[in-house]
Order: sequence, then C-alpha cells, then structure tokens
Amino acid sequence: MPHADKQIPLRLLLNPAHLLSLGFGSGLTPVAPGTAGTLVAVPLYLLAEPLGLPIYLLLILMMLLLGIGLCSYTSHALGVHDHGGIVWDEIVGYFITMIAAPAGWGWLVAGFLLFRLFDIWKPWPVGLLDKNISGGTGIMLDDVVAGIYALLVMQLAASMICS
Repeated sequence: MPHADKQIPLRLLLNPAHLLSLGFGSGLTPVAPGTAGTLVAVPLYLLAEPLGLPIYLLLILMMLLLGIGLCSYTSHALGVHDHGGIVWDEIVGYFITMIAAPAGWGWLVAGFLLFRLFDIWKPWPVGLLDKNISGGTGIMLDDVVAGIYALLVMQLAASMICS
C-alpha cells in the first residue's frame, strides 16, 4: 500500500491549510479517502462550472499551485510523504477531468468514475510520478496526470456522443 495508515489528529482540521488538504475532512474517511475527496470535488465543480473556460482554467492553475504547498505542509505535519487522507490532489484531478465537459449528471458521474479509474490504476507515467517525485509536487502531479487521462477519455466520449 503506497500510503501510510498513520492516524490523522482531528485537531488538524482547525488549521485552514490542513482543512483544505484533507478535503474539508473527507480525507479522514477510514475507507477510500481518495474517493471521498473526489466526491467533495463534485459540488465544488458545480459551483465553478458556470465560469467561462479561461477563468475555469485559471482556477485550476491556482488550485494546483496552492495544492503543492498545502499537500507539502500537511504531509510534513503528518510525517508521511503522501498520506491517503491528503485529498486536495483528488479535487484538482477531478476539476482537470471536467475541463469543457458537457453539462448533465451523466457527465458528472462519468468524470468521477474515469478520474477514480485512472487515479487508482495509475497507468504510466502516473505510477512512476507517484513513486519518484517527492513533496507537494509529487503528491499533486500523479493526480494531475490521472486527471488529464480522464479528461482525454471524457472529450473523446463527448465528441462521439454529442456530435
């Protein structure tokens, strides 16, 4: 298992940086915290969906850059490189998956499932990035690539279904 099972002290949620990196507490879920973190991303995405594409892309860039610092900070506080409870990277990965996605619940679910598939499966180079790049950058980067893979499949599906 790539992530340590070190218990996360609840007091960390009082710190805004930890609260964000732990997905507003969703990362504390004892089973499938990455899935729980991705579930938190769905309503956040619904809030961001009406933004125009340039602003949405800027939001993702800001979330990514913020996430590098957040994840590094929480990782250091926990003494574990990529604790499973750190799920800000899943939130960003889902946002990447949903770039220019068609509207509708079916697409929200498809994006969720595709992102989780690529995040868990870790096809090349996702697994390589996950193992070889440390710090907040490493924590974020594998989910960014998984999000890009899911985005490509979403866009291919959308072009086939919506055309």
